[in-house]
Amino acid sequence: LANSLTSEMIMLSPGSEDDDGLECPGREKLGRIQFSVGYSFQDSTLTVKILKAQELPAKDFSGTSDPFVKIYLLPDKKHRLETKVKRKNLNPHWNETFLFEGFPYEKVVQRTLYLQVLDYDRFSRNDPIGEVSVPLNKVDLAHMQTFWKELKPCSDGSGSRGDLLLSLCYNPTANTITVNIIKARNLKAMDIGGTSDPYVKVWLMHKDKRVEKKKTVVLKRCLNPVFNESFPFDVPTERLRETTIIVTVMDKDRLSRNDVIGKIYLSWKSGPAEVKH
Repeated sequence: LANSLTSEMIMLSPGSEDDDGLECPGREKLGRIQFSVGYSFQDSTLTVKILKAQELPAKDFSGTSDPFVKIYLLPDKKHRLETKVKRKNLNPHWNETFLFEGFPYEKVVQRTLYLQVLDYDRFSRNDPIGEVSVPLNKVDLAHMQTFWKELKPCSDGSGSRGDLLLSLCYNPTANTITVNIIKARNLKAMDIGGTSDPYVKVWLMHKDKRVEKKKTVVLKRCLNPVFNESFPFDVPTERLRETTIIVTVMDKDRLSRNDVIGKIYLSWKSGPAEVKH
């Protein structure tokens, strides 16, 4: 990067989180989860045991995740249960038991057990890792059944989020890295009217800590915005390898919290398009 300007259109990663956060990537290995389910006719109680997971992907900068599991009986999304968070663990053991009491069997078999594994995030909302769905009418609930299931990409993270054109330039004399937010194209419409009010937020991170934030202006009702804004950050040469830049395209919302349209991580551990920078 020294004394050079590199620019390339980079596909945005999905993100439905409020501030920062990643959704599940499409074809990545997402790991698997072990759980048990059974029904007591005597007590009218459905028992769900979340046992463990294996080979979860790392979602955090430190190369690990802080996973926990949300449990739903769809189509009911209002009532959910959650396991504890297992810190810095890609092969967590929960061994937690959850009881759905006073649940008539004829209603149980109309439900789908839905498990969503997430990465707990202190700084922003949690990042979905993957999900599993099991229609309970296809399970012999008279005895506790134990399953290993591969995690699938989160269904609410599907679809293209668009592309962002940006450039980076590092000046070793001044110890500054300049992020140029040029333009975006084909952004996902986040508003009811079929459009978005995009702006771009740039976070400078050192190791796991947030150092500085800058953001562009908001462009109203535009899915192909042109920003042409530059943001210099002070980064000593010796800190460059430990520096991550998070670029998040947001949809400004007057009436509620702003939505994430998509995001890019720029660091030495990024994907191939990002590493080119």
